[in-house]
Amino acid sequence: MENIEAKQLKWEELSISNDFLFGKVMQNPELCKELLQRVLPDLDIDHVEYPELQKAIKEDFDAKGVRLDVYVNDGKGTVYDIEMQAVTSKYLPGRTRYYQSMIDLQLVDKGQDYDTLNNSYIIFICLSDLFGKGRYMYTFENACKEDSEVILNDGAKKVFLNADGRNGAVSEELKAFLDYVAGKPSEDTLVKKLKLAVEEAKKNREWRREYMTLLMRDRENRKIGMEVGILGTISSLRDFNIPDIEIFQKIQEKYNLSPEEAERYMKTESEA
Repeated sequence: MENIEAKQLKWEELSISNDFLFGKVMQNPELCKELLQRVLPDLDIDHVEYPELQKAIKEDFDAKGVRLDVYVNDGKGTVYDIEMQAVTSKYLPGRTRYYQSMIDLQLVDKGQDYDTLNNSYIIFICLSDLFGKGRYMYTFENACKEDSEVILNDGAKKVFLNADGRNGAVSEELKAFLDYVAGKPSEDTLVKKLKLAVEEAKKNREWRREYMTLLMRDRENRKIGMEVGILGTISSLRDFNIPDIEIFQKIQEKYNLSPEEAERYMKTESEA
């Protein structure tokens, strides 16, 4: 079977583009404030407050949980959720919608008016271009389809940063940060601070243990998902009366299994 562990980076190899490490580094309020100010230069951010570091949101016991990399409040009522996205997925836009709904539910107590909702920014830092236009930055807010100059003004904005960008009116300072995320060298002052913070974070044994625990859990979940997929494939093909020899070959190719592994799965499904 394909070595899942090979896809995971060791603690010592992590960079700022790792979501776990990024969340830890952003626990420094000055670094977080400086980054936010670069992303949103029109805002005057006096300081940042952390309602709850790496806030976990789960409205109902059976709801899909949300774990936010960085969730901060600037002390003026605006809420910022900053996410590092090492893998750019077509599902990210839907994810911002879900995050927004969960954040709003947390901000408004039952019975309060809707106008108590804080202004909010959901910021995704991506390694590649989700929208394919080559822009460093894509900012979205609700506007009228018939007249784009009419803005809904619901206070919710979504920002996608693209570390692989080539055009767009953003500052040289923001470009320097995105270059750093992409692994390119930079002598920018914030980048130097972030490099130092990353190296210091890697010395934190508690964070290392937390990362390894999450990594192990992820590997276990991937393995379980793989096994369920293999057994489901075998069962489905047998329902169509496909000969076992053909099923054996198909699961070997599809899941990169050794003959011994494929035989074990075939036997397990037969006994189920």
